[in-house]
Amino acid sequence: MHIHQRRPAKIRADVNSSCANTVAAEVEEEPPSQQAATPISPPAEQKIQHKLSIQSLPPDTPTPRRRFKHLYYPTVTERQWNDWRWQIANRVHTLVQLEKFLDLTDRERNAAMGLQTKLPLAITPYFMSLLVGHGSDYALRKTVVPVVDEFVKSVGEDDDPLGEDTQSPVPGLVHRYPDRVLFLTLDFCSTYCRYCTRSRVVGHGRLFFNRRRLENALDYIRRTPTVRDVLLSGGDPLTLGDARLDWLLTQLRQIKHVEIIRIGTKIPAVLPQRVTPQLVKMLRRHHPLWMSLHFTHPDECTPESFRACQRLADAGIPLGSQTVLLKGVNDSVETMSALVHHLLQMRVRPYYLYQCDPISGSAHFRTSVEKGLEIIRGLRGFTSGYAVPTYVIDAPGGGGKVPLMPEYVMGREDGHVVLKNYEGNLYKYPDCC
Repeated sequence: MHIHQRRPAKIRADVNSSCANTVAAEVEEEPPSQQAATPISPPAEQKIQHKLSIQSLPPDTPTPRRRFKHLYYPTVTERQWNDWRWQIANRVHTLVQLEKFLDLTDRERNAAMGLQTKLPLAITPYFMSLLVGHGSDYALRKTVVPVVDEFVKSVGEDDDPLGEDTQSPVPGLVHRYPDRVLFLTLDFCSTYCRYCTRSRVVGHGRLFFNRRRLENALDYIRRTPTVRDVLLSGGDPLTLGDARLDWLLTQLRQIKHVEIIRIGTKIPAVLPQRVTPQLVKMLRRHHPLWMSLHFTHPDECTPESFRACQRLADAGIPLGSQTVLLKGVNDSVETMSALVHHLLQMRVRPYYLYQCDPISGSAHFRTSVEKGLEIIRGLRGFTSGYAVPTYVIDAPGGGGKVPLMPEYVMGREDGHVVLKNYEGNLYKYPDCC
């Protein structure tokens, strides 16, 4: 798979910077409304002028993100741009906004017009800076810009393919495995992935950070001593303010039989500005704390994401990445090799490679299982063992994660196990027991 190089962005819009400080208090209460100020298109002449002059930008704007900000958000300060609350308040979430940045195809435009009852559209300005200048076939664009295929439900697909709702003893808590629970803290994400397994839940304003609901979930954990591991997910827990997340982690840490707390998040990939020194200082008070990140493509591994992961790792938080295998995005050995190598340099262990869940409208994202096995064969033995994730299918209906491996055990012969290595050569191991 060809890995695209980012091309210079086209100038499309200005922004009303007066909203930059309006959401600080709001975020502490609930995720901010999607009604934040939107970019305002400059005259056509200005667009042409900026487009032609992009190669002569001042020397203090060398990176793609700074170039993007200079062209699209010229009145926004560096401090505002690097404020995660500003990023959330200024997400691209309407068709009109989306068209200011991208030349949409009919499939994209028609999809964006009909999302009222589906997973909402939301892309942070930071992540949009990675998309501008690329066509509709660009990998990262496919992951966040809707297409009409989302509205086509294929055979075997379901709104709740993993049966989470049937394994939920109290609202917002899934108890599938004996010793761990999935704790859905809220239904809000800074950027919505179009292949989201919980598109039936997230982005619809039904699962807020409500103390009564959270206390019910905490009470269930308190009275279930077999639960030793709690995974906070959602939505994205890191879109909560520091105080609220600190409160929840403190409550869990007070439960004696809870040994491990994990946080599932895509923040380092789509909103790395959220990983502030204040956040990591708070998180390190709640060890042992682990973090499951969601990186999909090597182009997400930017200097900003590198810095965010560095801060988390320096705080003593082990980082693992759970990558979803997506058709036309990362379904090649070349792309996946680049991704896992970038992750290791960022001190993130490639942990799972997920076969895409059969969520309703996901057929255009799903590859064959053989494609996943092909990728594992292309990694095993050809790169560091730490770089090879475990390929899994989350069994439909709530069966849990099932690991899949290429065939390496070829059989038995004269008391030996016959093995095939990464080069396809056969070896015999004496199996005496």
